[in-house]
Amino acid sequence: MSGKPHELEVERVTESLESRPDGLTSDEVRRRRAEHGENDIVRGGGRSPVDIFLAQFNSALIWVLLAAAALSIWAGHAVDAILIVIIVVANGLFGFVQDYRAERSLESLRELAAPTATVRRDGETRTVDATELVPGDVVVLRGGDVVPADGRLLETSDLEVDEASLTGESVPVSKSTAPVATETPLAERASMVYKGTSVTRGKGVAVVTETGMETEVGEIARELAATEETRTPLQDELDVLGRNLGVGVLVLSALVAPLLLFRGTPAVQAALTAVSLAVAAIPEGLPAVVTLTLALGVRKMSEENALVRRLPAVEALGAVDVVCTDKTGTLTQGQMTVSRLWVNDAVVDFGSGETDGDEVGGNDVGDREELLLEIGALCNDSTLEDGDPTEQALLAAADRRGLDVDGLRESNPRTGEVPFSSERKWMGTVHDDVGYVKGAPEVVVEHCDRILTADGPKPLTDERRERVETTVRAFGDDALRVLAMAYREAVADADDLAGGLTFVGLTGMIDPPREEVADAIAQTKRAGIGVKMVTGDNVRTARAIADSLGIGTAVLEGGEIERMDDETLRERVDSVDVFARTSPEHKVRILQALQKRGNDVAMTGDGVNDAPALKNADVGVAMGIRGTEVARQASDIVLLDDDYATIERAVERGRGIFDNIWKFVAYLLSANVAEVSIVFLASLSGYLILPAVQLLWINLLTDGLPALALGADPVSDDVMERPPRDPDRGIIGRPMLGLIGGTGAVTTVVMLAFMFVTLEGAAEVTAYAMTMVFTGFVFLEFVKLYVIRWLRETPMLSNPWLAVAVAGSIALQLAVLYTPLNRYFGTVPLGVADWGLIAAVLVVCLPAYLAVAALVRRLER
Repeated sequence: MSGKPHELEVERVTESLESRPDGLTSDEVRRRRAEHGENDIVRGGGRSPVDIFLAQFNSALIWVLLAAAALSIWAGHAVDAILIVIIVVANGLFGFVQDYRAERSLESLRELAAPTATVRRDGETRTVDATELVPGDVVVLRGGDVVPADGRLLETSDLEVDEASLTGESVPVSKSTAPVATETPLAERASMVYKGTSVTRGKGVAVVTETGMETEVGEIARELAATEETRTPLQDELDVLGRNLGVGVLVLSALVAPLLLFRGTPAVQAALTAVSLAVAAIPEGLPAVVTLTLALGVRKMSEENALVRRLPAVEALGAVDVVCTDKTGTLTQGQMTVSRLWVNDAVVDFGSGETDGDEVGGNDVGDREELLLEIGALCNDSTLEDGDPTEQALLAAADRRGLDVDGLRESNPRTGEVPFSSERKWMGTVHDDVGYVKGAPEVVVEHCDRILTADGPKPLTDERRERVETTVRAFGDDALRVLAMAYREAVADADDLAGGLTFVGLTGMIDPPREEVADAIAQTKRAGIGVKMVTGDNVRTARAIADSLGIGTAVLEGGEIERMDDETLRERVDSVDVFARTSPEHKVRILQALQKRGNDVAMTGDGVNDAPALKNADVGVAMGIRGTEVARQASDIVLLDDDYATIERAVERGRGIFDNIWKFVAYLLSANVAEVSIVFLASLSGYLILPAVQLLWINLLTDGLPALALGADPVSDDVMERPPRDPDRGIIGRPMLGLIGGTGAVTTVVMLAFMFVTLEGAAEVTAYAMTMVFTGFVFLEFVKLYVIRWLRETPMLSNPWLAVAVAGSIALQLAVLYTPLNRYFGTVPLGVADWGLIAAVLVVCLPAYLAVAALVRRLER
């Protein structure tokens, strides 16, 4: 085809497609189907459940742990191996559940396909399966139909199509057969219809230009399939940590095992020491507890109407510093509403009922306002429950003013009509001998010779026409969609409505902002997060809405983006508040430009057109009520109430969850550092003071109930007063390294001294010394837990679940001392004097821990 379908005349399009107005023959359809395939969205090659499950074990941490388990079995310590394997499998199950849910993005695109289509073939009209359509087919469209393929319109009659899910346009688009310019953006191609959109009004005939994956929806599906899953900073850090620890364990084992063998240590003892070092070095509970901590936060967020589909998105919220938001249905209510009326020099704020103008007073304005609303209700083909959104807005306005719409229609039956058409731009109805007209102001005014004033109808002079035009421009500047109303008395038939009308006034309607959005945007900005509107709507509407919500007024159009290279866009994107008339490709380019500037971006949206950007974003946020299934499946978070304010609460909750993860990671890694140091230094002296089973038990106690209880720590009061977390500054930054190193050193020194005291000069490790160091280490970890919470300014008694968790863990530790379990752990019961020694160790370590925490706090500030 020479040229794009939307820019060509009807005859050239059908010629290029070798089609005819009466359709293709069955033989030609079969040939083209063999060439083009089915008119369907091809599902991407997703991973099988087995692949997803096996992928959970592709980690350096896991491989080192499994090697340690195998070594334990070789050394005859099956209990250690069993504990290791149980922990590894549990971690894998957690990850599998989350990843499996993320595999359905493309499947939902298939649900957009129209099940059947009305098509002209072999000179007759028939209904066929929509998947059988081919380029060149001629389809017939009627109100309520889902468009089955992309097509160029050949005929239209009052045709309007709802393209909000594809373009973001907030109102149905009037269609025509007239060609449009080559560079016309998708949202303004009136000569085209697109697969998956809905016919809201009228009739049309179109020749199919693209099917299946070549349609606009298909292009989105292809982009989704090509998009790699984004990873959060914490995921990347945990992977790096796993690799580094794996290398470290290998180095330690390579050093320690030969050294011990050289010193005459039996091979089994050397192997067990290597296993203990591996277990001590690896935070095997880290992935599972991070997942569970995120899950606890997810549950709280769902209670606040934010449904999280991918757990890592919760952590990523803490680093978000830009929110790119759609307009229609996200910042606005997603439905047209009459907000302002005008009757000769009197402006009525329809929301408040207040009136401004030269002729305010008495009931004059009220009478003319009521007539204006009556015309809107009678010259109307819709109902409050169904129909064109603009006409429904007029009915809702009449209903709000107390007019009985049904009663009005019963007492004024329609006896004639002039249907609306995109060429005519007005419609009229006749009720007995009175005619009513509504339509585009510039057209309706041309048919009027009088205007209704406070003193009755008066001639529509040039001065009064100018007032009408000035008001139309003022309404337009405020992003209002304007309709004019007029009437004529003594009408014989509908043909009389083409002239001699009396102008009544104007209605201005808008898809209004949600009431709570302005405050939510202000709070988001106070948290150091920029807000940018990215919409398919026109510039004037987008700028007015953005200005009213406090987003800003600097606008960049999709056409300008089209002409920019990536470098220019990257330079401009930071200073722009509103991106208008954008296509799906523009949205992804905007997102990528921000990300290349170093921003962490949350993208909100509800339409099919938003899906690629939602999937590419650091955090994709879809609307749950108005959002398409495609958008929800491509997103990380779904707002169950479609309320932008929920995003602000989600960010607050996400930051609080990240704080809790920080506390847990610091707590766990400081324990691992101390364990490695103790085992390594003790082994150089010929002692295996903490065997693998005891190290696993320590990790189980500290990584288990207490770590999970940290997830219930409350959000601090100042969390939304801080700037976003620097994405380049990982969770394991200088403050955490200082805390880990400082507390680890304190624990190591004290525990080694405690070991030599309790050994009492023995040449080999005794069960008593092992029990004392084992138990003392456990209790030191609980002391350190509260010190870390103090460091993050968490009130000591704010989390009763933590106290319960610590008490439960202490009870479990006592069980391995005073029950038959002690034979599996190599422990012996302790007496009162022994507990006194442990208490003395705690008293020595507490002030040392507090001193380290105070230094770390100063470093953070």
